[in-house]
Amino acid sequence: LVTGTLMGTGDVIAQQLVERRGLHGHHGTRTVKMMVIGFCFVGPVVGGWYRILDRLVPGTTKVVAVKKMVLDQGGFAPCFLGCFLAITGAMNGLSVEENWSKIQQDYVDALLTNYCIWPPVQMANFYFVSLQHRLAVVQCVAIVWNCYLSWKANRV
Repeated sequence: LVTGTLMGTGDVIAQQLVERRGLHGHHGTRTVKMMVIGFCFVGPVVGGWYRILDRLVPGTTKVVAVKKMVLDQGGFAPCFLGCFLAITGAMNGLSVEENWSKIQQDYVDALLTNYCIWPPVQMANFYFVSLQHRLAVVQCVAIVWNCYLSWKANRV
């Protein structure tokens, strides 16, 4: 529930502060789609990934935090981002060809932006935060990230 709400919040911020659509130009269906993606994809997948990661690399030392961050950012993030962009494109009604073209256009830039934000956040998250609170920490930081993703994924 929280993830969907925060995805929607990120979209509202993207539309109002970044794209400056104003209330009359706001695309409510886009906000709802982002919320659905958050509820049905982002929340369950990221939450599940953190549980798997904790089983794969147990512990809370600095070395463990580095290992978790490397697995998260080297393995999970690239796959997750590709899936997110594909799902968003499909929900926006893009054909397979249009979706593939959009992913090719946006993926590298989005992944590089990801690497500017998430490695330090995840290091702190994996080292200082208990498993049950990690998704909440990520989602707080993700308001900014969701704003970026919404803008990037919905640009034509």
